[in-house]
Amino acid sequence: MQLIPSINKMSHVAIVVPDLQQAISFWQDALGLTLDHIENVPNQNSNVAFFPLGEVEVELVEPTDNESGLAKYLKSHGPGLHHLCFEVTNIEDTLSGLKTKGIRLINETPILLDNRKIAFIHPKDAYGVLIELCQTL
Repeated sequence: MQLIPSINKMSHVAIVVPDLQQAISFWQDALGLTLDHIENVPNQNSNVAFFPLGEVEVELVEPTDNESGLAKYLKSHGPGLHHLCFEVTNIEDTLSGLKTKGIRLINETPILLDNRKIAFIHPKDAYGVLIELCQTL
């Protein structure tokens, strides 16, 4: 039996930015989106602004540590699309199925983050796109 990931929906699109307040201004003032809230996420070394848009959120992500992976990504790639996030039914089963298919994972076991479990698929196996998987608890 071949395990197939059970993706339910797209959760969010994350955009890395060097200055969260300037980016918020653009998304609010130029595009008219409504800011829901801002979170400091210490275990991800970031501040995140959340803009709900239907069933999907746009997340603006600002690194808070110049040595973090996110800061290094921003320095080498500049601001822009960082990752796509898909909600799955069972993240452990999804990761197991991906490993069985030989897909490289950044996180082989999920990380607990508030009321979610998350894990990332390596962009080298996703045609250059960093993909986050999440399961709401």
